[in-house]
Amino acid sequence: GHVQLPPPQNVTLLSKDFDMILTWTPGEGCPPDVTYTVRYESQERVNKWMKIPHCKNIRSTSCNLTCVLPNFVKVRARVKAVSGQLQSPWVESQFKEYYLDVELAPPVLNVNVTENLIHVNAAFPLATCVESFSWMYDLNLWEAGSEDKKQYEGIFRKNTVTIDTTALRGNYCLSARSSFQSIDFKHSKFSQPVCVLLNHKG
Repeated sequence: GHVQLPPPQNVTLLSKDFDMILTWTPGEGCPPDVTYTVRYESQERVNKWMKIPHCKNIRSTSCNLTCVLPNFVKVRARVKAVSGQLQSPWVESQFKEYYLDVELAPPVLNVNVTENLIHVNAAFPLATCVESFSWMYDLNLWEAGSEDKKQYEGIFRKNTVTIDTTALRGNYCLSARSSFQSIDFKHSKFSQPVCVLLNHKG
């Protein structure tokens, strides 16, 4: 009989924090020197498995496919284990579509306080190939300890929000979430609050 390596397990195509990543775990009893090779196919070209140069004979148990995959089309990936002359069978993931299935990460807020103004902009952990898409963010401002939040919704991600703080006094907090319009609106969780002291007469 032909000796085969145990196939990789838990093969999953994840869309997480703006990225599309294939992950897996080693097959039971795999030798320590095993490497992995990943390919993908799109529903536009079924049974045409495309090579991924940066995920050939790799030691890690994940492969970032974000800027490899075609946009707006369902894709799946597969992975096999290789050790010397031995190979495992290919194991396939389920189909995913980047924009429909994307999981958003909260943006990172940059907050700049001047005399009577707060300037806020949001940075996203985006791969360059998805930079052009219309990621937005929603921003909340509230006085620390209060439940009453002022909301600024649907701000295009490159835009800075300027808030007049003339009438505000005390400790104010800001938090934002990413949003994206695909078929429906998607939102990330809100970011950790950034709090600033306003018009503090010391």
